[in-house]
Order: sequence, then structure tokens, then C-alpha cells
Amino acid sequence: MNAKEIRELDLSELNKQLADLKDELFHLRFQLAINQLENPMRIVAVKKDIARIKTIIRENEIKDSANA
Repeated sequence: MNAKEIRELDLSELNKQLADLKDELFHLRFQLAINQLENPMRIVAVKKDIARIKTIIRENEIKDSANA
């Protein structure tokens, strides 16, 4: 997922995507703890996606408060 795709989503979709990624991260960490994780780099990718979504949510908040 790249920033351009994320910016096209509205707030409810962003929050849903964020919740899904947090859930996936939880499951990946659980798999890592019990040594069943096949691709440890997936954890890094999910963390970056979470950060991208949070950044864009914050950008939208700042833009909305500046317009108000």
C-alpha cells in the first residue's frame, strides 16, 4: 500500500484499514513468539503501513482544522 492509495480513502475506510492492520500485527507477533512466522519482514511492512495511515489521518485532521 502506498501513500497515494491511502490518501484516496475516506476517514471511515482509513480507520477500518488501521484496525485490520493492528489485528494483523498482533497475529504476526503471536506467530513470531511461537516460531511459526514464515516471513519476519511482514512485521516491518505492516508497521510501516500503520504509520502511513496514522500520518495521513493526522494530515487530514490538520487540514480540516486549518479550514475551519
